[in-house]
Amino acid sequence: MSDFAGYCEATHESNTTKQKGTKPHMTISADAYLAALKGVLDDAASTQRDALADAADRISDSLAAGGVLQAFGTGHSEALCMELAGRAGGLVPTNRIALRDLVLRGGADPELLGSDKLERDPAIARNLFALTGADPADVFVIASQSGINGSIVEFALAVKEAGHDLIAFTSTEHSLRTPSRHPSGRRLLDIADVVIDNRAPYGDSLLPLPGGDGSVCAASSISAAMLAQMLVAEVVRRRLAVGDTPPVYLSANVPGGDEHNNTLESRYAGRIRRGA
Repeated sequence: MSDFAGYCEATHESNTTKQKGTKPHMTISADAYLAALKGVLDDAASTQRDALADAADRISDSLAAGGVLQAFGTGHSEALCMELAGRAGGLVPTNRIALRDLVLRGGADPELLGSDKLERDPAIARNLFALTGADPADVFVIASQSGINGSIVEFALAVKEAGHDLIAFTSTEHSLRTPSRHPSGRRLLDIADVVIDNRAPYGDSLLPLPGGDGSVCAASSISAAMLAQMLVAEVVRRRLAVGDTPPVYLSANVPGGDEHNNTLESRYAGRIRRGA
């Protein structure tokens, strides 16, 4: 992580300056958003190739050893986990982890989920990790735009203490500009073995409102989804290269989809969930 942290610090100031120099000239329109978003997507696609290759190697090795890809995110970052776990065209040995698992699978009081600050609470992370029942061969992905909240950082620490590979999807620009909310002062990018930068800006949204009163139109869900699908493609490419037939979901809405998926899911009975 030391090389990555150095890269982040070296590029942080130039990225911030570039954004400050261009944002005030943007207008708010669908076309303006598309133009700004295209810049983020092109940037992510061109800069994250090495990180994607590293992550794909780790996931491919995990699958070869009978492992499962465990994906965790809170808030809007849960969308990234939905890209990776249990969707058509995706890998079958994937498990989606969510805060509501504490209630649905862990027996916690449903009132727990009523807190809009739950993702900031590090105290719940260890129980959530235990509910995964992770096999030693499993690899974890954690998604968080900021990478600073208590549950995210504590969960990441639990993953690494258990000896698993950890891949982070986060915004280094946002993370480096925001103090950690974890007692250790660490961020997700400080803990992960591989950091995939979604290249979304600080605050996530792309188009500034007049007068400096915030900005609109977020980027992180879209850029992270693109990177997630690029990652799936690279994992499948690696499995095909060694003569393996990757277990991949069909759409449940095509003839034979349910039968195909149920057969493959049976190989991982009790270990994977598409989510509730």
